This record gives sequence, C-alpha cells and structure tokens, in this order.
Amino acid sequence: MATHTPAVVLLVINIGLLWLLMAVPLGLRTVRVRATFQAGADKVWSAVSPLGPSADWHHSVLTSRVLPETANRVQQTYAHLDRHGQPIVRSFEITERAGGSEYEALVLDDSALDASFWKDFRERRRIVEDGDTVHLTIEQTDRYRGFAFLIFRFFALRREVKALRQWLDTGQSKPARATFEHPLVQFGLALLSTLLLWPFFGLTHNGLMLSALLTVVIVLHELGHMAAYRAFGHKTVRMIFVPLLGGIAIGGRPYNSLFEVATCALMGAGMSAFFIPVAIALHEAGGEGVLAFVSGPAILVFLLILGAFNLLNLLPMNRFDGGQVLRQVFRSRISRMMGSFLVTLVILGVGWRIGISSPALLAGLAVFALLSMMGQGGVKPRHRLDEMTDGQRIVSGLGLYAAVVLHGYAVVYATDRLFS
Repeated sequence: MATHTPAVVLLVINIGLLWLLMAVPLGLRTVRVRATFQAGADKVWSAVSPLGPSADWHHSVLTSRVLPETANRVQQTYAHLDRHGQPIVRSFEITERAGGSEYEALVLDDSALDASFWKDFRERRRIVEDGDTVHLTIEQTDRYRGFAFLIFRFFALRREVKALRQWLDTGQSKPARATFEHPLVQFGLALLSTLLLWPFFGLTHNGLMLSALLTVVIVLHELGHMAAYRAFGHKTVRMIFVPLLGGIAIGGRPYNSLFEVATCALMGAGMSAFFIPVAIALHEAGGEGVLAFVSGPAILVFLLILGAFNLLNLLPMNRFDGGQVLRQVFRSRISRMMGSFLVTLVILGVGWRIGISSPALLAGLAVFALLSMMGQGGVKPRHRLDEMTDGQRIVSGLGLYAAVVLHGYAVVYATDRLFS
C-alpha cells in the first residue's frame, strides 16, 4: 500500500480541487471590483451606464442601443460569436437609482444562452464623484457551483476596468495582450506543473522523468481537443495549463452540434491513441544507442502513463471526456446506462488484468461513481444543438470504445513488460 500512497494522495488532491473549482455549492455570491479615475463623472457615467451615449465604448461591444418604445431596455451586440459564428446579442432591463449615478441590470434575453443561465444574475454599477476624482464600484451577483466561474468573472471585470481606464485616457479601447495565454507563459506553467508533480513520484531522476512524461501526455491530450476544434471551424483555439490538474483546451465559439461535442471530447484520447502502435513498434524494434533508450523502459513508462491518463478521462462521468461522448451518443437513460456499464467493465477488466485487487477496484469505482454526480447540468444553450445522424452516432460510439480498448491495451502491454 505504501508504494501506492503518493498516487492516492495525488488523486485525492485532484478530486478535491475539481470539486472546489467545478461543483462545491457556493450559493449566491457577489463579485466586487472598485476603481478610481481622474475624469469627469459625466464622461465615466456615459460609458458605464448601458443607457449612456458611449455605452459601446468597449472593444467587444459592437453596438448598444435603447430598444424602441422603451426607456430602460438596452440591446447590445458583442464581438463574441455564437454557435453559428454570428455576434451574440443580449438584452438588459436597466433600473437607475441615486439620481443617475447608480443602476441595476437584469438580463432579459440572450441569443446564445438559455434564460435559466441568467435567472439569478444581477449587475450593479455605482459612481461617486469626489472633486476631480470618480470612484467606480461594479458588483455582479449570481448563484455559483464551484469557484472557477466566479474567479473568471472577477478577472473579466478587472480587465474591463483596465480597458475603461485606457478609453478615458486615449478615447480608444483595444484588446489587451493575452499575457496569461501566451505560449511562453503556458510553457512556464507546464514546467511548474512538472515540478509540483515531481515529489509525488519521488525526488529522484526517475521521479522527474515520470512527472515530465505525465506533462507530455497531458499536452498531447489537449492538442487532440484543439485539433478537433480547428476541424470544426473554430477560428481561435487555445490551451490553458493548470498546474496539478492538467490542461484545458478552449474553442473560439459554443458547440453547434452533438456530433461536434462528441468529437471534440473524444479527440483528446483519440489523438493519443495514434501514438500507441508507434510506441509499441519502437519497443519491439529494439536497437542500440539512442534507439536503445527510446525503445527501452522509457517508452514503456510513456505507454503506461498515456494509457492510464486517457482511460481515466474516458470514464463515464459528467465532467470527463467519456461522459461527454456517452451523453451525445446515447440519448435515452437506459441506453446511456448500458453504454456506461460497458466502458466501466472494460476499464475494470484492465485493472484486474494488471493485478489491482478487487477491494481497490471496488473502492475506486465507488469514488468515481460519487464523482460522476459532481456538477451535473452545465450551461444550457438558447437553442438545441443539431442532432446526430445515425452514421455519426455509430462513428462516435465506435471511436469511444476503440479508444478505451487501445488505451487499455497500452496499460496491459506496458505493465506486463515493466513488472514481469
């Protein structure tokens, strides 16, 4: 058991972090940002208020107009794209208070998201004039599950305040450089993740190799997602590396069809699966010098990590790739249960084949069953996604089970040769 303790601790840490970021019920929470500007109150309010003449000051707001025959309803068009590649349109109801220096906004309509997404959302903005200084307070209240979206909104407001300061100083708002998403920053985060993982594998050369290989496997997995986004016409794709947790591939617009959801989820493990026969062929070929290193134990360790990591991602859980694919392929509850059972059975079979004890397998199954109930639901789109054809359903289903079998074989192949 002692030899498995670091892996168990790492798994517990990851599950705990996922729960905190994605599922912990936070209830109603308010994100608050304050800023001070050396500018006239009228000019600041003209930009801050959606009813103001400069409400379209921000670079992401294409148009902002008061709806006809209303005095307090505003429609804004954004540069962000919906599932069809068209600008998102959102309508607000504005209630001004404090003599025109404070307002509260409710979202009435959204061309991309269902109304249920906005039912608890409230935004309040207030300015206070103090001589030549204007103090701005922005508050957004919503109901949250997990800290991830709350943190995202906080930094989005910070960026908006920075853009407002630029507009007040220069008369223009320009997109800020995405410093956090810069390849060099992401490389640094990947390196940091490797170093944070190192102690879990032992502070030795072998431990560093294991943590580095895990980082490489994560990158390959996310590159698969990114390639799928590109194939479906996303103009921008990016990867965010999260130390300890892994990576997140982000597309440039919402999904348009169930087939797109299934394919983009599956291609993380799908692309990695192409490396399995190559790695096995290298090991079987043998060789001397550099080839001896590539075809030796290092390639088997890579296969083991590649297979195990992707098998975990293919588990039939809501937040994992396997659960995403199963929900699109099997539309009825019974068929989804059967599909999930088959995936779970194959993965349990792999665990039994490599010598994991029955109590450990059952304990792991119980943990992941509990984890599968974490964060059900998600963001509901305004309109139903395009349904799959029968051919697309068959291709996605076969792709899922092929990926499970291939990665399972990689784990068995590597384990037999490393520990025999």
